[in-house]
Amino acid sequence: MNNIRKTILKILSIPHISLKKYYKPYRKLLNVLNPPKEPIYKMLDHKIMVENREIPVRVFIPKENPLPKVLIFFHGGGWVTGNIDSYTNVCANMANKTNHIVISVDYRLAPENPFPAGLEDCYHVTREIFSNPEILGCNQRDITLIGDSAGGNLAAVVSLMLRDNKKFLPKKQILIYPATNYDHSENSPYTSVKENGTNYIMTSKKIQDYMDLYVQNEEDRVNPYVAPILAKDLSNQPKSLIITAEFDPLRDEGEAYGIKLQQFGNYAKIYRMKDALHGFISNPLSSDDIDKCYEIINSFLYDKID
Repeated sequence: MNNIRKTILKILSIPHISLKKYYKPYRKLLNVLNPPKEPIYKMLDHKIMVENREIPVRVFIPKENPLPKVLIFFHGGGWVTGNIDSYTNVCANMANKTNHIVISVDYRLAPENPFPAGLEDCYHVTREIFSNPEILGCNQRDITLIGDSAGGNLAAVVSLMLRDNKKFLPKKQILIYPATNYDHSENSPYTSVKENGTNYIMTSKKIQDYMDLYVQNEEDRVNPYVAPILAKDLSNQPKSLIITAEFDPLRDEGEAYGIKLQQFGNYAKIYRMKDALHGFISNPLSSDDIDKCYEIINSFLYDKID
C-alpha cells in the first residue's frame, strides 16, 4: 500500500467522533452516501411475519439470466448502523454479479434492540425462507447464507443456531471479513487488531464501541452466539467461504474461524484479499477488490473452487 494512501487513511482514522454518541446521525449519513446509482427495476420490498411482528426484507432479482438460487444477505454496520437502504447498491450488484436472487434482511439494530434481537430476526427470516423455498422457485440446497462484517457474524451464528435447534442446515455460507470474537482491545490475541487497529478507518476502538452498543450485558460477550469462534463444537456446519481483507483488524479472527471450522471436519476455504481494507465490498472506490471478490464467490457458489 503506497505512502499517500496510508497518510489519507490515518487522517480518516483519527478517533475524533464518538460512535456511541452519534450513531443515529451516522445511520442517516450512510443512507445519504449510498443512494441507488441507477433505477433498480427488479427490486421488491416485502415483510416476513414472525408471530405478531413484521421483519422487512428487500428482494433483488438479477437483471439478466436469473437462476433459481438464493442468497440470504445480512448487512454489516456493527449491528448498529447499516440497513437495506444503505446496502441497496451492494445487494443489487451482488444479484447481478452472481445471478442469484438476493434477499436482504432489515434486522433490528442496537442499541435500541441489543443482542439477541437482530440475530433473532435473521434466524426467523432464514427459517421461513428455508421452510418455503418453493415460493422463490428453488430448493433448500440452492439457498446460501452470506454477510459482511457484523453480517458475517450473524450468518455464522444463524448456522450454529440452526444446528443447535436441530433444524435444516444451509449447504453453504459466505462470510466476508466477519467478526467472530468479542475482544478487540489491546488484550486481543490477534495480531491484526494490533497492526491494523488504528490507521485503516475501521479502528479497533470503533469495533469495541459497536460491541458495547450491541452486547450490553458483559456476560453475554463470551456467548458463542456473539463470538462464534468460542463455540466448543463447530461440527456439522455448512460448506464455508471466508474472505478477509489484509489491512483489517478483523482479518485474523475471520481466518482463525475458518481454521477452526476445518478442525471440526467442515469444508472451509479462506481467501485473504491483498491490500484490501475492511468494508471494501461496499466501497465504490474498491472496484478491483469487488471484482476479485465476486470471482472467488462465484467459484464457490458454482463449485469451481478447490
